[in-house]
Amino acid sequence: MSILNVEHLTHGFGDRAIFEDVSFRLLKGEHIGLIGANGEGKSTFMNIITGKLMPDEGKIEWAKNVRVGYLDQHTVLEKGMTIETVLKSAFDFLFDMEKEMNAIYESLGDADPEKMDEMMEEAGTISDLLTMHDFYMIDAKVEEVARALGILDLGLDRDVTELSGGQRTKVLMAKLLLEKPDILLLDEPTNYLDAEHIEWLKRYLNEYENAFILISHDIPFLNSVINLIYHMDNRKLERYVGDYDKFKEVYEMKKSQLEAAYNKQQQEIKDLKDFVARNKARVATRNMAMSRQKKLDKMDVIELAAEKPKPEFNFKEARTPGKYIFTTKDLVIGYDEPLSSPLNLEMERGSRIVLTGANGIGKTTLLKSILGLIPALSGGVELGDYLEIGYFEQEMDQGITTTCIEEIWQTFPGFTQYEVRSALAKCGLTTKHIESQVRVLSGGEQAKVRLCKLINKPTNILLLDEPTNHLDVDAKDELKRALKAYKGSILMVCHEPEFYDGLATDVWDCSRWTTRTV
Repeated sequence: MSILNVEHLTHGFGDRAIFEDVSFRLLKGEHIGLIGANGEGKSTFMNIITGKLMPDEGKIEWAKNVRVGYLDQHTVLEKGMTIETVLKSAFDFLFDMEKEMNAIYESLGDADPEKMDEMMEEAGTISDLLTMHDFYMIDAKVEEVARALGILDLGLDRDVTELSGGQRTKVLMAKLLLEKPDILLLDEPTNYLDAEHIEWLKRYLNEYENAFILISHDIPFLNSVINLIYHMDNRKLERYVGDYDKFKEVYEMKKSQLEAAYNKQQQEIKDLKDFVARNKARVATRNMAMSRQKKLDKMDVIELAAEKPKPEFNFKEARTPGKYIFTTKDLVIGYDEPLSSPLNLEMERGSRIVLTGANGIGKTTLLKSILGLIPALSGGVELGDYLEIGYFEQEMDQGITTTCIEEIWQTFPGFTQYEVRSALAKCGLTTKHIESQVRVLSGGEQAKVRLCKLINKPTNILLLDEPTNHLDVDAKDELKRALKAYKGSILMVCHEPEFYDGLATDVWDCSRWTTRTV
């Protein structure tokens, strides 16, 4: 049974086309991985099918009474909202029904007997629906799911703007599970999630009976939960049966077959044009030349898609620092409350350390405390000599209105226009991206703008907070290569073992010193 039909979808931003005549069909029980390079339109596609964005052309048709749950990588949680209010908003449709029922009861006093019977029947129907949907057990349900995802210990009355990236993701996921939708739409759900909850999500999706569409650049995770791939590339959407590895195999084979056919046809076109040029003027061979020309005119010319610009990251290296990068003495990190026991850590020059552990235990806070962006609650940090620090933040401020060019120029005012464009192009951004405002770019493209700032500044220590989030496969591979080649020191928060495998000299499990219950 078809849950969703998309027909002849065309959409673009300004003069940049995202989709051209795309059709798509989602069937009951299909577990789909939606893949493609950064900026190919995966999140835009999700926004169109959920009605957040109107397409330029095309028809989007959902089956009747289908309830859709969408985990969006850019969902905004506003100040004043508590974890409990966000989770209970999963039942908004039931609260609306309760209001409707109460309004009926309130207006019964003004109704005539005939109208009263009608209204009582309507209120009874609503009451039955509320009972059927376990409306009177909402508090228990909220508590149960919050406990399963490790949110309960944060306190349900906690303001959501105080949460870390991973904690926010878990809250939104809990809301989605409480909604029990007929179809799940998940946009980068593993971003900011720790290993334990990625495993939990993997199990959940493997047992999930309904359909889902998943956007993810985490290939091991993708391979473990999906049975179909839809590849978004050059404004088209292609379907492949199997996991990502199977897709890669078939895609490479199709690509090489197309290239062989293209080369063969180009040779034929060259030969035909050559024959026409040599024989059209001679009476004896004119008819043959015209026949060849007709063949040329009718030929369906094969076109190869333009090669995507592959990112190229090369970190500039500053002078050699002192022996120690930093040492901490009884450092206690946190905001209003301590997040750690007193820490006595040291990092030597040449170390490549990865910080791991559950969300919200203070990995980002530790990085910011070392940088002096957050004051220590007690104790202190002593930085080494001659440090040139490069810092990659987990998220970009979504309120900025600068273009990519302006963003780089603000950091490197001495660059010429050519140098700015060249630096952005090396990070895999096209001319159209470069001239766009940063906030309209995809998460992966925004990450490339921030990496552009990082690689063009000479450094000898890199502090990286979840640098792989949002990056596509090519960019991730190139970043790993560049970090391996970098001769400086690295302190990195990362939840992808396959990324830091072979790169890290040491892994620090932050759950050993946290004061948080995880």
